[in-house]
Amino acid sequence: MIHTLFETPSAYRPSDAEMAAPVPPVQAVLFDFSNTLFQMIDLETWLRRVAAATGRGAALDPPGVVAGIADELRAAFRLPSVVALQEGRDLSSGRHRRAMRAWWERVDFLRGAEEAAYRELTAPDAWIPYPDTEPVLRALRRRGLRTAVVSDFAWDLRTHLAHHGLDALVDTCVISCEQGREKPDPQLFLKACADLGADPRATLMVGDNPVRDGGAAACGLRTYILPSEHRTGERGLTDVLRLVA
Repeated sequence: MIHTLFETPSAYRPSDAEMAAPVPPVQAVLFDFSNTLFQMIDLETWLRRVAAATGRGAALDPPGVVAGIADELRAAFRLPSVVALQEGRDLSSGRHRRAMRAWWERVDFLRGAEEAAYRELTAPDAWIPYPDTEPVLRALRRRGLRTAVVSDFAWDLRTHLAHHGLDALVDTCVISCEQGREKPDPQLFLKACADLGADPRATLMVGDNPVRDGGAAACGLRTYILPSEHRTGERGLTDVLRLVA
């Protein structure tokens, strides 16, 4: 059969009868973390926290300073030497720290404050859930669906879940820095399914990156890709409840 030439890299091999049967209902939902369930605090808040930690508060007071730093950050992020270090940065905390330092040391305000900047980036309250994150996770739990976070992240994001009291609503986390793999590596999605005891064909992956998160489709999962935009209000997660109805 032609489809056997392109087998998906899944540990689960459905039988011919299962393949001919109706698609199974969703039993579990995997979520990306950044820009899907949580977002980082806004740039000005982060900069003011760095300033408070390093005694640089007065430097942010003149009008237009924050906007100027934002421009510097964008320009520095395009430098070839900085771009090169971003590849694979979420495979380990060390690689991520080096990538951030190489970026921030090109920005006047952050030069010499890189360690404080990193502490403020990774602080438990530096990442906040979208308004619809908790309601949707609770609704899934009430329906008996198991949930996981599958994320390219360079530190233990569980600290952010716990800070906001959401850790009890997520059954497992599969994080790139702990696995030494980044999405769309199928093993990340398959590990989450295995941890949940879920058939990949009955699992939904929700994220905002069509390449990284959409890669779950290659190992048999269904995928739902949110618009890749920096939302400040609800993320649009309530649509997930319709998809698992």
